[in-house]
Amino acid sequence: MSDPARRASEIAYEALTAEDDGRVCADISDAACHEQPPNFLRHVGALSLFKAADGLVDAKLVLSWLMTALGAPAWFIGLLVPVREAGSLLPQLFTAARIRTLPRRKRAWAAGSAMQGLAALAMLAAALTLEGAGAGAAIIAALAVLALARSVCSVAYKDVLGKTIAKTRRGTATGLASTLSAIVVIAFALILMAGEEARMTLVLAAMGLAGLFWLAGAAIFATLAEEPGAQEGGGNGITAALANLGYLRRDPQLARFVVARGLLTSTALAPPYLVVLAAGDAGDALSSLGALVLASALASLVSSYVWGRLADRSARRVLIFTGLGGAASMVLALGLDAAGLGATVWALPLALFGLMVAHQGVRLGRSTYLVDMVDQELRPIYTAVSNTVIGVALLAAGGFGAVAALIGAAATIALFAALALAGAAVAYGLRELETT
Repeated sequence: MSDPARRASEIAYEALTAEDDGRVCADISDAACHEQPPNFLRHVGALSLFKAADGLVDAKLVLSWLMTALGAPAWFIGLLVPVREAGSLLPQLFTAARIRTLPRRKRAWAAGSAMQGLAALAMLAAALTLEGAGAGAAIIAALAVLALARSVCSVAYKDVLGKTIAKTRRGTATGLASTLSAIVVIAFALILMAGEEARMTLVLAAMGLAGLFWLAGAAIFATLAEEPGAQEGGGNGITAALANLGYLRRDPQLARFVVARGLLTSTALAPPYLVVLAAGDAGDALSSLGALVLASALASLVSSYVWGRLADRSARRVLIFTGLGGAASMVLALGLDAAGLGATVWALPLALFGLMVAHQGVRLGRSTYLVDMVDQELRPIYTAVSNTVIGVALLAAGGFGAVAALIGAAATIALFAALALAGAAVAYGLRELETT
């Protein structure tokens, strides 16, 4: 990097991190400290594109709407979220050991991002050429590839972040990326709301743009200055997976973190039931696609950077606060419904907005806490163990649909609120990791 470019990156880095008391380089090498300003900006750039692409092809909303419009069978549509979420998490216990054999793990993240871009373009091709069950099968297959590639990115990213960005700057980098990506998704939502007659064209264009974003993010991330890491302990297969699971028994703090994270997934599972509670029919959600995407994106925009800064001070407290906040939002929804206000134009957006603010905090808090919990030698394995266990829990959580049919949406939301409170209580017992 030329001297003017380096100086510009340092000025931008100092402005974004409020670093006026000397370079903070906790938990990284001297060489990584020297490269931290440009690396910080590369992280923000690549992750912003990555997250924006995620928002443009959101499985819960955008892909569900698209498959409905294409006439795909309902059971295909029901596979979207399980394939997207569990498919991103379950393979990680097996891919972590393989990624450890790479001296520079930025290459794994870049390859995974590029593969997601190609998968998104494959979904676009399927939507343009197929209908009905054929379109559903093709989109699900491409989504499975996308989810697998994402699992590689998830393991590799936390390790590269821990090697290249100081402990007290990691939450800021990821929070800023979330904020920038939210601006893109908000623009998409507003365009959807303004162009209802051309909604299919807009959704297809967004899918193509998402593919290009993932490819561009891969190109940016590949330019990171990353030192070679330890390669011992690499391998693959069931033996390595079972050995990794043993860390849950050997490290009580990891086990407690996984339990807290599992309970806090209630903030991600509850939104569809808020829609059911307010509208009485989950299908109504798809008729207001732009408004729902806007509510989710606004929550990310106004909260991600703040949560990131708070996570740099105490990721543990972020997990506690978001558990309490998520439960409060769900209780608010129940209260509005009991008062006969659940179907009003402002009630659902208000409750959904509060819940998504909490969910953004859960995502940033858990990511920052996990990165800070251990050094770079164990970080990929701890990430994979945590994500794989949560993936199994998410598959089991599919049973909540049957539960809701039996006890109703209100009782299911009350159950999720109780789980969020329990998650906050478990997180309270985690040890503090960050220092001011």
